[in-house]
Amino acid sequence: MSSMRIPEFWLACVIKPSVFLASLLPLAWLAWGWSTDGLGANPIEATTRFLGDWALRFLLIALAVTPVRMLTAWNCLARFRRMLGLFAFAYAVLHLLSYIGLDQFFAWATIWAEIVKRTYITIGMLAVLCLIPLALTSTKGMVRRLGGKRWQKLHRLAYVAGVAGVIHFYMMVKADVREPLIYGAILTALFSIRLWNGRTRQVARPSVARKAKRA
Repeated sequence: MSSMRIPEFWLACVIKPSVFLASLLPLAWLAWGWSTDGLGANPIEATTRFLGDWALRFLLIALAVTPVRMLTAWNCLARFRRMLGLFAFAYAVLHLLSYIGLDQFFAWATIWAEIVKRTYITIGMLAVLCLIPLALTSTKGMVRRLGGKRWQKLHRLAYVAGVAGVIHFYMMVKADVREPLIYGAILTALFSIRLWNGRTRQVARPSVARKAKRA
């Protein structure tokens, strides 16, 4: 399977800035909703849920980059993984800040009680906590400091965050669970592709080693 090649100019100056701007569109829509009173009877709840939805969507999109590369050999997609992951983190932080500031008005005692009492909030906090070290180690310098293997092991937390995010969403909606189930199915498919690729490589290594010895 041949790798898709895109000129560096288009990647750096056209496609990547376009993806960046597209990733800001949910915030623009949210700002428009606030300015036009278009967020319904409870705009604070709508804001918190909207930001949480997009945090999970961006996380799944970021997690999809490597499996799609494996299936298509479009290696240029790797250029967008860090940016998409950071957008997932940004929307997750905004989701959390919306809950803390707009919903609970920084009532820390109440917030702590809610985290302890309500399991879906506890799991949601776990998802955010998993994303923090990923965001802090997303730079090339941190990759060099940690080493490739250690960095890859750490960034498997993205799947833990994904699972926690899906469970958080599922427990929160209570009634219509179709959307979180769809996200769960997507996450399962992405994880399965990663496992299948890893297993394929393990099987291929002994075969390559035997051929090298014969040569």
